[in-house]
Amino acid sequence: MAENYLIEPDPGFIKEVVGLGGESLKKCYQCATCSVACPISPDNKPFPRKEMIAASCGLKDRLVGNHDIWLCHNCGDCSTLCPRDAKPGDVLAAIRQYAITDYAAPKALGKMVNDPSKLPVLLGIPTVLFIVVGLLTGLLDFSPGGDEVVQWHFFSTWLVDMFFVPLALWVIVSFALALKRFLGDIHASALETGKTDKAKIEPVGFVLALIRVIPTILTHRKFTECSENNSRSTPHLMVLFSFIALLIVTTYAFITLYGLGIHSPHSQLNPIKWLANAGGIALIVGSLLLIKERRAKKDEVSTYKDWYLLWLVFGLGLSGMLTEMFRLADAAFLTYFTYCIHLVLVFNLVAFLPFSKLAHLVYRTTALAYDAYIEREK
Repeated sequence: MAENYLIEPDPGFIKEVVGLGGESLKKCYQCATCSVACPISPDNKPFPRKEMIAASCGLKDRLVGNHDIWLCHNCGDCSTLCPRDAKPGDVLAAIRQYAITDYAAPKALGKMVNDPSKLPVLLGIPTVLFIVVGLLTGLLDFSPGGDEVVQWHFFSTWLVDMFFVPLALWVIVSFALALKRFLGDIHASALETGKTDKAKIEPVGFVLALIRVIPTILTHRKFTECSENNSRSTPHLMVLFSFIALLIVTTYAFITLYGLGIHSPHSQLNPIKWLANAGGIALIVGSLLLIKERRAKKDEVSTYKDWYLLWLVFGLGLSGMLTEMFRLADAAFLTYFTYCIHLVLVFNLVAFLPFSKLAHLVYRTTALAYDAYIEREK
């Protein structure tokens, strides 16, 4: 005999999902076309039909702790084939953004990141901090001397690291706390819904599963299985690998500065500089292609969270490359001005990473690893 389940709808949750881009939710009449159409939905407990039902009923607890919402790549196949134009892909994207805000802390900051009216505040916070702390410590020099135009003459490397090293630690701790809760929730949900019979998550087995899915992530194999929006795969990969390249460059610069006492800028003939330039160009081109793709898709919902991330990534790449070009042209004012803009954008990317759409890199990777860990496809 089937167990009884008391449905406790949360109207506030439905309203928030609708506000985050899931306004087509109520058009769903549960025909299951979306689950059949999705090329990456597993045979065991397929998505997104069950998620559409739960969202329509306002069952927040059934969705926020459900790792299936992260397996969807929002390729658009289900939305295109939906006979009611319910756009399941957009609904799942809205639920994912809700989950990001729910898991990150403090939640008030998460709401700010997704509120367009708060953008001036988010940009103003690092600007004011840089100026105030820089002037108090003497690490910000508005009239730098020297024969060579270099960023650290104006904005000291010490001042940069004074902010970004703690910010990096803050992001790591924030994600660690969120993922502890996230893994607990998705495992409890998987046990309850019969996706797995494993009593607990074994750390070694989970790490091995994570290693197995890394090639899938780096090649976007799941994304390319979709048909409607698989053209996004290439620009997505460009942005992903540009971030990896720039992370390597930043780590190299940090180690050579504090470990070997070698100050930037490095020679244009240095291979690390080639990697930096390639990463910067890929970031600009990849983000522009994604912006173009999103603008062309009039049938898909694009919300502030989407545009905020895309323009932030484009601004990062453009300001970084312009800073280098102005420095090589010996244009001091333009170099320092664009460098400040670049640092403000980097601050926004790093400090608010646990709250922005970019957090899907962490949650989706974890969800893919968990799916591999429970061997659901088998």
